[in-house]
Amino acid sequence: MAKQVLITDTILRDAHQSQAATRMRLEDMLPACKALDQVGYWSLECWGGATFDSCMRFLGEDPWERLRALRKAMPNTRLQMLLRGQNLLGYKHYADDVVEEFVKKSINNGIDVIRIFDALNDVRNIETAMKATKKYGGHCEAAISYTESPVHSLEYFVQLAKELENRGADTICIKDMANLLLPYTAYELVTALKKEIKVPIHLHTHNTTGTGDMTYLMAIQAGVDIIDTALSPLANGTSQPSTEAMVATLRGTEYDTGIKLKSLNEAAAHFRDVAKKLKEQGSLDPKVLNVDPNTLLYQVPGGMLSNLISQLKQAKAEDKYYDVLAEVPRVRKDFGYPPLVTPTSQIVGSQAVFNVLTGERYKMVTKESKGLLKGEYGKVPGEVNEEVRKKAIGDEPIIECRPADLIEPELEKYRQEAGDLAKCDEDVLSYALFPQVATKFLKEKYNPTPVEDPNAVREIFVEDLNR
Repeated sequence: MAKQVLITDTILRDAHQSQAATRMRLEDMLPACKALDQVGYWSLECWGGATFDSCMRFLGEDPWERLRALRKAMPNTRLQMLLRGQNLLGYKHYADDVVEEFVKKSINNGIDVIRIFDALNDVRNIETAMKATKKYGGHCEAAISYTESPVHSLEYFVQLAKELENRGADTICIKDMANLLLPYTAYELVTALKKEIKVPIHLHTHNTTGTGDMTYLMAIQAGVDIIDTALSPLANGTSQPSTEAMVATLRGTEYDTGIKLKSLNEAAAHFRDVAKKLKEQGSLDPKVLNVDPNTLLYQVPGGMLSNLISQLKQAKAEDKYYDVLAEVPRVRKDFGYPPLVTPTSQIVGSQAVFNVLTGERYKMVTKESKGLLKGEYGKVPGEVNEEVRKKAIGDEPIIECRPADLIEPELEKYRQEAGDLAKCDEDVLSYALFPQVATKFLKEKYNPTPVEDPNAVREIFVEDLNR
């Protein structure tokens, strides 16, 4: 029986987030939309993740207007976004009323598929977003943050997937953000999931370690239904494997995607020019195309590696690089083996740097580390080192409930704070997620500073990108 593999293309979101710090503009996307809309993708990932913040902070664009423009330009293709559960697109937990309103407005403005994940795989942190997605008619794709540790067994992931399916997930995504899922392990995991799960399985990986294509091929043979790829101009390295390469590999087999390579050519040709422009602006660093096996060795995602290097440079302690890499797994064990993805990757990485630089483990404990150990982010997968917890937070009580249960409804508070700045509900949500950035952005949007030279604004942005 033929088993067609479906494709989600990430060219409009994760591809440029992974390679070019999310700096692709709407004007870079729209000329390719007609071609993209005719390809026959299962979905196009085009929103969420870091795009919302970047639109306002760096590009002077309204993320909601971007979404509406893409919806209008691609009426025949499912549009997909990435959502961090109770964190939405920010970096803290929001009240349930904010989460529900954000999901509602995302769907109203054009999103079809919402991929929802939590850094700790604490299902309590994604239940509100899942319910809201179903309530407002969206496709709910619940994601498993994949990682490796003594507690992250095959059984752990299968049980997690079953719970997500029972809570109404329309598809289950294996989110391999650090490209740690190796080909034969992928075969085992997908085989186990297909035995227990009735809804389609969607696999997301990167090519940071150079194993992404092989991981996809083995997962396909095990029965995976959908895979994430990126058009070739922004594929591979820290991005996803190439769409064209996977389509060509599967052509003529029982897994044929049904996508014609010719239909990808026009869009790919356009994005080659976009990639060239991003490189000239300094947004696209050629280093992101390199294969980095250190990810497999230390289980540190590519973005986290560059962050550690940056912290050590600032401290003039680059010679401590390998000491910090060796400390990361120890901190992770002490903290109960959290998967290393935003925000836990930053929390564990920063703590490892402090442990090495101060010469004494946990002599200095970051506010975020204390929050993680206290339960502010949810339940960690494994056992926390109680000595470390005691040293960090003393006798403070541990949060055992769902963290969002401690947050009073806050949508009306944000509405009042935003005041006349916000001209619509979407503006209120922009303010709720990023108050300082949105305040500056909305002031400029509705009362623009006169610019004599029409190129001056662009020059300001380019200068900002190159800092």
